[in-house]
Amino acid sequence: MKTLLISTAVLLTTQLFGLSNFQSSKTCQKCHPLIYKEHQSSQHKKASIFTDPIHKAVWDAHPLKKKELYKCAKCHTPNNKEAMAALKEHKKYLPQDNSASREGISCVSCHKIESIKHGEPSNTNILTKDAKKLFSARKSEKDQKDKKFQLSSEFFGLVTKKSGSPYHDIDFSNELFYNGNVCMGCHSHKENAHKLKVCDTKLQEHPNTPKENCITCHMPKVKGSFTTMYDSKTHRYHGFSGSIHQPQMLAKYVTITMQKNATGFDVLITNKANHALLLHPMRIGELQVSIERNGKTTTLKPVKFVRVLGKANHPAPPWVADKILKNTQIQAKEQRKIHFDYTLQKGDKLSVALGHHIISTKVAKKFGLDKDLTKFILLKEEHFDVK
Repeated sequence: MKTLLISTAVLLTTQLFGLSNFQSSKTCQKCHPLIYKEHQSSQHKKASIFTDPIHKAVWDAHPLKKKELYKCAKCHTPNNKEAMAALKEHKKYLPQDNSASREGISCVSCHKIESIKHGEPSNTNILTKDAKKLFSARKSEKDQKDKKFQLSSEFFGLVTKKSGSPYHDIDFSNELFYNGNVCMGCHSHKENAHKLKVCDTKLQEHPNTPKENCITCHMPKVKGSFTTMYDSKTHRYHGFSGSIHQPQMLAKYVTITMQKNATGFDVLITNKANHALLLHPMRIGELQVSIERNGKTTTLKPVKFVRVLGKANHPAPPWVADKILKNTQIQAKEQRKIHFDYTLQKGDKLSVALGHHIISTKVAKKFGLDKDLTKFILLKEEHFDVK
């Protein structure tokens, strides 16, 4: 029986890491069904121009499209070997609507990252050349660099104990998977041709720590076993909670308080995260405030938080911009005080909602995007009784 299981494992390993240059996340579903399901609804899965309407709209307007130079594959479709090869060899390539492109950022795309090459205009993921190896994190086995599948018998052969995976070897020693810096190949910064960082997490100012980092925040532990081969009470959430997907998971990193004063009241927003509350240049933060008094509700003018890229003192798309015209986004570790000239009375009920819009109405119209992308997405809401 043991020989049969090992032979089956060898066969399946060959199927997973054979000569094919395309490794689909579907292969991982059998052993990791919960993680696979979460991944399928994530922004990672929807990263290509065929699944992300904003990415497609930007690409359609980008001057590199006319030159047939799709450089976005580096982070948006790293599983597409054809696109990655063209990028490496500086050859022309246009995105093809196929399974490799629609895979977006696959399981293997992340779990094969061995190191991060830091540089400009962006960082680069360096993948292991070992076809059988995947990296993961398990503190109890952090010294294991080459864990292989093993079967052992206990209680005179009545109980079979499994260790490792029959589909791949596992390296638990990679520090990047413990301190969250595995994400920095794509999510550190992006500089355009004008040397302007259109995206920048600025982690050099507030670095990841073992206790609080990209993984602990965006991949919190949730109920359910990480694999069908072993039972575990929890696993890391692979839907990748963010400002669009599962924003409520990030609410614990934001606090909202209120202070009444002689000239009105202040709303204080504290961002405990180690990067700005919103990073994408198209995102628009918004604070909504309303007061209920004697059964009537008064809604105050919302406060916007924006980062505007521009050129010649006019707003411009990311590939044209050479400066930041305005930046009112709430920064890392910042407490922002917002004053409202509205006199509160005892018995008033104050409602405060902090959220964002994926894009503005103006951007949606310019790029022909669905108006649903302009809707308000709630991050956190607080209610205060005025005494």
